[in-house]
Amino acid sequence: MKALTWHGKSDIRCESVPDPKIEDSRDAIIKVTACAICGSDLHIFDGVIPSMQHGDIVGHETMGEVVEVGAGNGKLKVGDRVVVPFTIACGECFFCERGYYSGCERSNPNREKAAKLWGNSPAGLFGYSHLLGGFSGGQAEYMRVPYADVGPIKVPDGLTDEQVLFLSDIFPTGYMAAEFCDIKPGDTIAVWGCGPVGQMAIRSAFLLGAERVIAVDTVPERKALAEAGGALVLDFRTEDIYDRIMELTHGRGADACIDAVGTEPDTMSGVDALVDRVKVATFMGTDRPHVLRQAIHCCRNFGTVSVVGVYGGFLDKIPMGSAINRGLTFRMAQTPVQHYLPLLLERIERGDIDPSFVITHRAGLEDGPELYKTFRDKKDGCIKVVLKP
Repeated sequence: MKALTWHGKSDIRCESVPDPKIEDSRDAIIKVTACAICGSDLHIFDGVIPSMQHGDIVGHETMGEVVEVGAGNGKLKVGDRVVVPFTIACGECFFCERGYYSGCERSNPNREKAAKLWGNSPAGLFGYSHLLGGFSGGQAEYMRVPYADVGPIKVPDGLTDEQVLFLSDIFPTGYMAAEFCDIKPGDTIAVWGCGPVGQMAIRSAFLLGAERVIAVDTVPERKALAEAGGALVLDFRTEDIYDRIMELTHGRGADACIDAVGTEPDTMSGVDALVDRVKVATFMGTDRPHVLRQAIHCCRNFGTVSVVGVYGGFLDKIPMGSAINRGLTFRMAQTPVQHYLPLLLERIERGDIDPSFVITHRAGLEDGPELYKTFRDKKDGCIKVVLKP
């Protein structure tokens, strides 16, 4: 089959690889009908994510048609149309039973390696390094889905692939980011990053009752899309973000702040961002937490900082004194997608939201390597890429 594979920094290739096979009785094989390039895939493309190996199949936003089912899987049948969560979960362990599917204790076969870095292991993820299981991703013609009696959700025929594809990651992630904010009537929510997850967070905040959403970005197309969703947009290259948020909230700060950027902010977003870039380039740091620092300072006393941007290691100079003395609450997670699927599918069916609004580019797998570059470099108005094998 054809698949997009990783071969080093800035080197994604479309090449022929072996077809996947059933390896466990709970597995399923799906024929991929749509997949997407995620912003977190760009961390892999940029060489930021450790323990990738040459030839790894990338991608974790995937849906398709079931073409083979393991003997022990009683949930799915051949012909079912499903969306596959990026988190792999057994459905039976301590965390899965409590709905924390992204903390699954069984799905990461390399859990000991992850525990050495993070203290314990999260769930395995599709297409996201051997630290998180080394599972083949979904930017391919076919994909093996472990624990397929727990993860995939069947979707009704009345909805298009593009309407439901983002149930795999960015819609639940953006919704979770807003849910973490514990939004009350009248609240102002600030969102850093107007990429796909940030866009979902903006619209989710309004769905959950926010009165106002302030969005921070500098890319014209992203700013325009955020404004179309009702956000007041600030450009960090032309405005002092802290001063403007304080002005807009009468000196109080935002009720909650969402970091939808993570470890690779724009280097020109602040002096500290430039220093972070130098430290990472000289192996004196692992992450670049400019946005998290700013979100902490811009949050009101006893407010919430919601973190859904990806960080991988150890963060320097986080203003914990500010957070502790002003009573801030931190909420963060890899999204337990399975927990959110029924609710968010229902919202799509009701017409509350059509997540396909973020799509700007559609192509086949063979165009994937070039579109990774286009997406990373924010060229051609690119906000979200959908590939149709």
